[in-house]
Amino acid sequence: MSAERRSVTRDDVARQAGVSTAVVSYVVNNGPKTVAPETAAKVRRAIELLDYRPNPSAKALRKGSTDIIGLVLSDADNPFYSEFASAIGAEAFRRGRALMIASARHDLATENRLVDDLLARQVDGVIAASISPHPEETYRRSFRTPPVVLLDASARIPGFAAVGNDGNHGARLAVDHLVQVHGHRRVGIALGDWNGVDPREAGWRQALREAGLAEGPLARVPWTRDGGYEAGRLLLDTDEPPTAVFACSDLLAVGILRAAHERGVDVPGQLAVVSFDGTMEAEYSWPPLTVVTQPVAEMAAAAVSFALDPQRPAPYAQFRGELVVRRSCGCAVP
Repeated sequence: MSAERRSVTRDDVARQAGVSTAVVSYVVNNGPKTVAPETAAKVRRAIELLDYRPNPSAKALRKGSTDIIGLVLSDADNPFYSEFASAIGAEAFRRGRALMIASARHDLATENRLVDDLLARQVDGVIAASISPHPEETYRRSFRTPPVVLLDASARIPGFAAVGNDGNHGARLAVDHLVQVHGHRRVGIALGDWNGVDPREAGWRQALREAGLAEGPLARVPWTRDGGYEAGRLLLDTDEPPTAVFACSDLLAVGILRAAHERGVDVPGQLAVVSFDGTMEAEYSWPPLTVVTQPVAEMAAAAVSFALDPQRPAPYAQFRGELVVRRSCGCAVP
């Protein structure tokens, strides 16, 4: 049996190219000193010939930085978080960082272990969509070492950088459209558990109150497709079912659509649906969902920026989405 192939080192590349190891380092790291183009070309040819791959651990020790951002998700199967993770990864790459993603799968104990693992790997920053109702307690131990950015924050969180969406504004956009444009007078809501009062619930109540309408039925269910299906059954099986529903996530809305289809309830003819998030799943459901979008690219850019700036004093960025009209609300769109 042949011996295992020895890893190629920087010294091997230097000998092959006929230069010093320092010159190899300058070429690999694009500095700090400039290398003549002819010499740099010789080094790159040697790297390709020998299939040299720099040791990331050694590089991290020299730089004092791993160039890795950790991302903790409560549920990686949620299409919103999948799209958010993709946007965060693209922004991290643009800034010369890699992204390490971990999913807690709705389990707080798992999330705590994942946080410990990320800290042990000395990532440069942690971005987290926590399952905890009090994420500041979960991440307090890692404060400033490295920076922690909390997602889905409806307000400032003392001691932490945070990014969120104005859910109150988004809910009012949705309800105003259903009431003012389509004339609905009984608008229900489907939502999941939230730490405190969900801003989307508050916005739903406020919009109905300002329109002079009574609150429609409310279904509080898990933040899943199954939860949305349950919400649809709860809302449609009442003595006075709503004529419109604001679903606080696309997953909930997709479940509601299934419940409506099973009961022969026409959407949007008998039940209008507007959801919150704006994922591709909403665009390709049937009928396509009218949504209040979350500006994922802008939110991702802010989160990565905060994660890479340990000196910034606990910033908070809140974004507002826009209403994207499709068929599920009753609008006649192509």
